[in-house]
Amino acid sequence: MDEKMPNRPIACLDMRSFFASCAAADAGLDVLTTPIAVIGNLEQKGSIVLAASPPLKKRFGVKTGTRLFEIPDHPDIHLIEPKMSFFVQTSMEITKLLTKYVPEKAIHVYSIDESFIDLTGTERLWGPPEIAVQRIQEELLDTFQMPSAVGMGPNMLLAKLALDLEAKKKGFARWTYEDVQKKLWLVTPLREMWGIGSRMEKNLNAMGIFSVGDLANADLAELENRFGIMGNQLYHHAWGIDLSDLGAPIMDGQISYGKGQILFRDYNTREEVLVVLLEMAEDVAKRAREAKKVGRTIHLGITYSKYSFGGGFHRSRTMPEATNDTMKIYRMCVKLFDEFYTNKPVRQLSISLANVEEEQSMQLSLFEANKVRKRQLGAAMDKIRGKYGSASLLRAVSYTEAGTARIRAKLIGGHKG
Repeated sequence: MDEKMPNRPIACLDMRSFFASCAAADAGLDVLTTPIAVIGNLEQKGSIVLAASPPLKKRFGVKTGTRLFEIPDHPDIHLIEPKMSFFVQTSMEITKLLTKYVPEKAIHVYSIDESFIDLTGTERLWGPPEIAVQRIQEELLDTFQMPSAVGMGPNMLLAKLALDLEAKKKGFARWTYEDVQKKLWLVTPLREMWGIGSRMEKNLNAMGIFSVGDLANADLAELENRFGIMGNQLYHHAWGIDLSDLGAPIMDGQISYGKGQILFRDYNTREEVLVVLLEMAEDVAKRAREAKKVGRTIHLGITYSKYSFGGGFHRSRTMPEATNDTMKIYRMCVKLFDEFYTNKPVRQLSISLANVEEEQSMQLSLFEANKVRKRQLGAAMDKIRGKYGSASLLRAVSYTEAGTARIRAKLIGGHKG
């Protein structure tokens, strides 16, 4: 191992069955013995299962992503709507517990049920990192009745991979750089590698790359030529190399502002879909403006209803000038939609703004004299929504039957509070 490579005791903590466990605790049920389905919205038959307890999976074959109408009508099954405020509070209490072991700055909350912890310098208090992790897991179980899994590594990447590829089965796993060739390189199919989705997997397969070992031994110049900075980072990640600081995005080349949404029903017309695309473009643009970022590349993903045999498309287009303007993002989405849409019912959409740079890098065009005014208007709208709520200022399309923004504004984390 190169002595310059990071070699810190980084732990990636995952709360197993977090949503189901929270719902069970709130309802006074045992998550390990009771079939429990946490449903996004019990009033929508097409709503999905957000979490399923182990007995529900084993006895009834119901898992995350199953639709409400697909769940068997059985008296043993408990259907529970998520109280996201309770889930968020529980997550915060878990983070508070972690501060007993490490300083707050040594904790990076990755998601509501997953965190990275830097255990550097805690040996005098808690002993070896493995012992500290064991104590944390035991206290989490005693305090919250929640089992956990922990992956540990010398950097965030290997800690996450140790969690996903080994610890979720065993409870704990520690990977070192020496484990990369004998553990990571064997991983196939490629989508099992964190950071590689199905689209990237297909692109790599087309290059004759089918395992992480193949990726590590591929030609770096060819990967960079094909995928740009993403190719460079995929290559180095296949060697277990990650130079990011705790809390920084592990895949710097993947920094983007995105929004994905599973629709409450099938949307059958172009007009309906465009209503939601405008709402989503507004959300993506707002997040970029708040971070003072602009992007050049717009990604649009459309997934068709399974009742029309599924399928869909994911396409992107790079603009000559970076932007965080809602309507520019929306117009590019419309262009991509019209180019690739095949008139099937739509059930899921995603938008992202990538190829990101600092907002001050955006040039003021001589042919767009009102650009500054648009940026000021966008900032003013964001400020109003930030103060009075996301539904305080909506576009007219959100009040049509196809609009979803008003419903989503009543949710926390996409679900009822």
